[in-house]
Amino acid sequence: MRNLSTLVFIFAGLASSVAMAAPSKIDISAPLDGAKISAKAPGNLDYVITLGSDSGNHIHIYVDDSQVALLRELKGSYALEPMGQGKHEICIKVVNQGHTPVGVNRCVKVTAE
Repeated sequence: MRNLSTLVFIFAGLASSVAMAAPSKIDISAPLDGAKISAKAPGNLDYVITLGSDSGNHIHIYVDDSQVALLRELKGSYALEPMGQGKHEICIKVVNQGHTPVGVNRCVKVTAE
């Protein structure tokens, strides 16, 4: 019985280590990937960030590979400027205190009409 208690304690410790080692996560709820948006009106980028063990500190937002914002809010809505007609890529990258990407990013592709 003592060996079983020891095993349970070891597995519980391993499970908590794995949970703490989870990387950051980015969820974009709008616009959806593949969405058609207005080329004339501003749009919103709605997001939720969960920081993990990868030293992420805040986020940078990019439109077509150009940084348009630095945000420290982990949940919110960012007002996107109107985009010219055509295909565009909107990305969120988790970065560290030195503004270096930690490798966690999420992008959506949209078409402005």
